[in-house]
Amino acid sequence: MTLRVTVVTIFPQLIEQYLDASVLGRATQRSLLEVTVLDLRSYTDDPRRSIDDAPYGGGPGMLMMPEPVLRALADPRVVRPTIGLSPAGATFRQADALELSQADGFTLICGRYEGFDARIEDACDRLISIGDFVLAGGELAALMIIEATARLFTGVLGNEESAREESFALDQLLEYPQYTRPRVLDGHEVPEVLLSGNHEEVNRWRYAQRLVRTLQRRPDLIDARGGISPQEVELLHRYGYDELLQTMNKERLER
Repeated sequence: MTLRVTVVTIFPQLIEQYLDASVLGRATQRSLLEVTVLDLRSYTDDPRRSIDDAPYGGGPGMLMMPEPVLRALADPRVVRPTIGLSPAGATFRQADALELSQADGFTLICGRYEGFDARIEDACDRLISIGDFVLAGGELAALMIIEATARLFTGVLGNEESAREESFALDQLLEYPQYTRPRVLDGHEVPEVLLSGNHEEVNRWRYAQRLVRTLQRRPDLIDARGGISPQEVELLHRYGYDELLQTMNKERLER
């Protein structure tokens, strides 16, 4: 199978150059990923190839005109769903990447200037934002979404376990800390459990570390998953994280 993605942009070279590199380049060479980049200016009908105009009612900046985008969306190379990249969209999450990786494909429309004419938004199946901040355009957001999605598509990663164990997996926990050589660096040693050869104990320790990291760094993820289970509390007790548990409970009581 091939994940088909279409990108509508006024800067096709930005997309194409990045897609030639790293995991996305390899996925393309292996026909696991097929990205079609549509130059929005090719769908204009004036000598200046205009794609923006001043907003009705006044205001700062320029808006992307609807006609070129709507013509681009009529191109047979466009894959549904069509996704407008806009700060007004829902925040992109790992769950969205998983959903898109299981679809036949999708189309990303890169915004520019002050944003879309509202009729472009109406023509999209959905709007997506990559965070509560504003970029000059949607190209970086498009690349982030393509990479986050493609790496979950079967066969793209060399080791499928990587996608299942990393941060923001289905259990909504951050990834555990990892180590490589040297064993000791500036007095800091690799945890003994990782050298034990006991894979069952290593897995338990790693899961406990995922809980610890998430509680310390992203407690909002713990809240979103409905807290931690009695079995997880017992695991944290086993590895001596009683003080962390008490602190987190106290914080929640004070809210």
